[in-house]
Amino acid sequence: MKQKKYLIAAGAALATAGIAYFILQAKKTIPAGVNAITDFDKEKYMGRWYEIARLDFYWEKGLQNVTADYSLNTNGSIKVINSGYDVKNNKWKTSEGKAKFVDDETTGQLKVSFFGPFYSGYNIIAIDKEYKYALVAGHNLNYLWLLSREKTMPENITSEYLFIAQTAGVPIEDLVWTRQN
Repeated sequence: MKQKKYLIAAGAALATAGIAYFILQAKKTIPAGVNAITDFDKEKYMGRWYEIARLDFYWEKGLQNVTADYSLNTNGSIKVINSGYDVKNNKWKTSEGKAKFVDDETTGQLKVSFFGPFYSGYNIIAIDKEYKYALVAGHNLNYLWLLSREKTMPENITSEYLFIAQTAGVPIEDLVWTRQN
């Protein structure tokens, strides 16, 4: 009887620890040593962005002409529609999600979800004054995007953003350069 009570108590403690770990990990939305921009203007960020480069991952493998469209939802969250052309399967691939601010709306630190209650980091770590070019990191250094309002990015901006990424510890040699045509 004592052994059964011990096993139940140990199981409950393990479950509680697992839930606590999951909650803490869910709150980790920005890599250590990386800072999101401040004085962020969400209205200026809305609209279409073209992906210039990315660290490749499952959803975007083999995609070209990748775009991200952002618009405001009535509840204050941000609607996200990511699209790209899958060359191998000869079809467009689209995913719709939502983004929410982690803290205040003047810091470019958001969390984004495409799958129900599961969120991941979306951190704007560099942006120009006109909101034409952006550098975005995920919740860790395995996710990075260079974005532009146009299908190209000037070389000086690209170099600046690559320097920022490399200084943060991103393996920039692994970037995939997105074809936009």
